[in-house]
Amino acid sequence: AFGTLLKEGYYVRLSGQDCKRGTFSQRHAVLVDQETEVEYIPLNNIAAGQSTFEVINSPLSEAGVLGFEYGYSLADPKALVLWEAQFGDFANGAQVIIDQFIASGETKWGRMSGLTLLLPHGYEGQGPEHSSARLERFLELCADRNLQVVNLTTPAQVFHALRRQLHRRFRKPLVVMSPKSLLRHKRAVSAVAEFTEGTFQPVIPDAGAGDRATRVLLVSGKFAYALQEAREAAGREDIAIVRVEQLHPFPADELTATLARHPRAADVRWVQEEPENMGAWRHVRDALDAVLPAGAALTLVARPAAASPATGYYAMHQAQEKQLFDRSIGEASAASPSARRRVRDPRERGENKGVGR
Repeated sequence: AFGTLLKEGYYVRLSGQDCKRGTFSQRHAVLVDQETEVEYIPLNNIAAGQSTFEVINSPLSEAGVLGFEYGYSLADPKALVLWEAQFGDFANGAQVIIDQFIASGETKWGRMSGLTLLLPHGYEGQGPEHSSARLERFLELCADRNLQVVNLTTPAQVFHALRRQLHRRFRKPLVVMSPKSLLRHKRAVSAVAEFTEGTFQPVIPDAGAGDRATRVLLVSGKFAYALQEAREAAGREDIAIVRVEQLHPFPADELTATLARHPRAADVRWVQEEPENMGAWRHVRDALDAVLPAGAALTLVARPAAASPATGYYAMHQAQEKQLFDRSIGEASAASPSARRRVRDPRERGENKGVGR
């Protein structure tokens, strides 16, 4: 994504903690000669006449760094300006910048920003300070299409999400939830054609289940792959797993069309790794109600409500994850009565269509 934009003449600027080498070595943006300490940046040596890629290792002073990058994004609208957190949790150190400027700057002052935040988010057993980018906080700030919030699962999706930041006719901040475990996940792959001929997909349907599905699992992010593996292990061909890649603006039309592919599915479950009081559930459930097929019931599968984002005990993490699998794939009820949503009345004919768009 960076390379194609550079060849097209756009400036790309990336700052963050260890972003030159890429935290956990997912990126080799800068190569260093061990004897001379001379740095070489491959992305600045693609083709004659290309633009410049600048990558900066920034300190753990998130408010100052993110404030500077926000200002840079205002000053240069033809630049892709990105800030990457070592873990998404660290964005809480810049909450004032996010609340006062990134989320509301366009409404308050008419200043457009295309700033992109890369926030590792995903429950991988690494404890409460290394699991959650506080997705729910960003969704709380969303209204009137002020932010783009995505939780991506394939390389092609990342490619198109980054490129459209400069190819759209408008600028909006982009918040990318990007879990560490997908960097080397055997299923997180894309065909070449998905880059060269494809486009960004707000919703990724389940191509295999079709009208055989009696249950649809709606999930956002990496947990979709874990659910796929659990479904295969259980031999449940009657379950469709639909990935909601964009959470705001909410893709109501795309999700309506996707659910229509499964006319027998009266059991629709929103599945999330986060506790019930966190994650996307409380911010998308009304929008999900509006697109729910007539006669279908919507329920929640999530960890119990908690004060801490995640457990610090790995065995407990695994036990909680198994419970999520059992409630998603098994025959048991999806959720406690407190989490159960209403059944969509067949007499309703979309009077709320488009809620959350």
